[in-house]
Amino acid sequence: MNPEQNRTAAYFRSLHTSRKPLALSNAWDVASAVITEAAGAPAVATTSAGVAWSLGVPDGDRLDRERAVAVVAGIVNAVKVPVTADIEGGFSTTLEGVGRTVRDIIGAGAVGINMEDGSREPAEFCARISAARTAAREAGQDLFINARTDVFLAGAGTPEQQVAEVLARADMYVQAGADGIFVPGAADAETVAALTAGMSVPVNVMVGSGSLSVAGLGRLGVARVSLGSSIAQAAYAVVKRATEELNSVGTYSTVADALDYGTVNDLLATTGKAVR
Repeated sequence: MNPEQNRTAAYFRSLHTSRKPLALSNAWDVASAVITEAAGAPAVATTSAGVAWSLGVPDGDRLDRERAVAVVAGIVNAVKVPVTADIEGGFSTTLEGVGRTVRDIIGAGAVGINMEDGSREPAEFCARISAARTAAREAGQDLFINARTDVFLAGAGTPEQQVAEVLARADMYVQAGADGIFVPGAADAETVAALTAGMSVPVNVMVGSGSLSVAGLGRLGVARVSLGSSIAQAAYAVVKRATEELNSVGTYSTVADALDYGTVNDLLATTGKAVR
């Protein structure tokens, strides 16, 4: 049990409110996390896709636990704000492995996790949530478990059926130990309002270009918004555009608004705790 980590966890939990939704611009390495904190973020969330890509692995439960945990540990060590880690399905094919992942993530200093059902049956995912909650309880750690359901991403059924399925799964996931429900793909105001009205725990939605504003989502009852992998995707888009421009017309306008070298270097030298 780490009293200071539990205090951080309690603060992170308190940030989930529709009065001022927790807005997360997901990071994928130490530098992106440090920049996120310096830009005013109250917490840092990792993106499993961004982390995987940065390590040369496709997204989708293909990254190994050890490398994922190492990234989280580096981020926690570099920032002062709470860190929540995206652990996909738990980085294991077994419930015992899910528990080990959660223990390692807690050991790395994170105070929250994201877990996703993906193509798993709800009952199987409930078992994974329960394994995660048990591991946190045994460690004496207050851990915010954000359970993601991919019903809308799968796109099966009518919008009404999808809402009903999300609410049914949310009830199961909360009973299994989830603290919040993450519903990527829920975008329009009517759908979001139906989801928040049907849940008693904080609701998290994914946002991006064209989404409702953070304040607007808060008025609909949303307590947490996430940019997911989109910032990492945007960063890689700069790589692509800059390279194409360089090799086609031989100019460099793509990098005109790059962060100053000294700014980035100084942030990594002075922000947060010492990076070892």
